[in-house]
Order: sequence, then structure tokens, then C-alpha cells
Amino acid sequence: MRPRSGKVIAGVCAALADRFGLSRGLVRVGFVLFGLFGLGELAYIVLWIMIPKAR
Repeated sequence: MRPRSGKVIAGVCAALADRFGLSRGLVRVGFVLFGLFGLGELAYIVLWIMIPKAR
């Protein structure tokens, strides 16, 4: 679930970091690198739609 606090844009990186027990900063850096060398933006948008918000 995407958290209401600790998010920067949509909370996708925060949700993935919390789910897998990783640092939020590390996941964000990973998405930036993935965006530069791959399809990071598309993956982010798809996850934004798929991961529900926390209530």
C-alpha cells in the first residue's frame, strides 16, 4: 500500500521499499537509474495505478 506520509510524488518507491524492507532512498535511486537506461517512467506509472493507497 502506498503510504500517506513519507512519499515524494505518488508513494510508489516508499511502498516498494516498505514491502521489501529496503531503504526508500535506495529504491528512488534505482528508479532514477532505471528511468535513464530503461523504462522506469512507464514502470512507475503502472505501479502507481496498481498499488492501492493506504486508508
